[in-house]
Amino acid sequence: MAIIQTAERSSQSDPSENVIFQRHLIAYKEAAKLIEGTVLELGSGEGYGIKELAPYAEKYIAVDKYVTKISDEIQDKDKVQFVQLEFPPLHQIDDQSVDCVVTFQVIEHIHEDEKFLEEIFRVLKKGGKLILTTPNKLMSLTRNPWHIREYDPQEMKSLIEKYFQNYKVKGVFGNDKVMSYYNKNKDSIKRFTKFDILNMQYWLPRWILQIPYDIMNRFNRQYLQNENSKIVSEITCKDYMILETNENSLDHFCIATK
Repeated sequence: MAIIQTAERSSQSDPSENVIFQRHLIAYKEAAKLIEGTVLELGSGEGYGIKELAPYAEKYIAVDKYVTKISDEIQDKDKVQFVQLEFPPLHQIDDQSVDCVVTFQVIEHIHEDEKFLEEIFRVLKKGGKLILTTPNKLMSLTRNPWHIREYDPQEMKSLIEKYFQNYKVKGVFGNDKVMSYYNKNKDSIKRFTKFDILNMQYWLPRWILQIPYDIMNRFNRQYLQNENSKIVSEITCKDYMILETNENSLDHFCIATK
């Protein structure tokens, strides 16, 4: 099956995507400190997270609905398994069979978000950990038609606690350099949305908006790189941090224990 390349699948190969790529990378760097045993990644995307996490796992199962490339930098590829699967449910994963589930920037794409968490709870061993990220709705600059829904901090907590009693909802934050880019991005997006005088982005069906959104998103990132090349190129994952959440976090960073 061919991969539909959208701006949702961040890649380090495109310099204009560096800011969002580094924002995703910090989650993997932080998760590497927490994982152990058998690790299940749901939504492995371009596969760059495998390189970050597999060295810390005894067994690594990467799951995505499209084929994910196993990084050439992984020395012990025997412990890395890829499963092509559209989820939920997690048909090929046994009850209480994994120690950690990692799923970054995925749940916002899932129609049945509660079923998704229910399945994660099912496959986790007792004492196993879920590490999850998703955008903070309060910091989104426009409607993303590729997302089924987004969550504010309270909505995120309310969803997690339906399945996990022991959990923390933290946040991914950026330093001044990151927030300077964020504000430039905000101003740039206003140049496009000011023409949407009927607020069509909020009431048109998602499928109508997806391709135009994708085109404009890539165009906007390229514009921001051309106008702010120094900021875009210099931002690294060290410019992001995981702190106690509030309404200004860019993403939610959730850690839940079964």
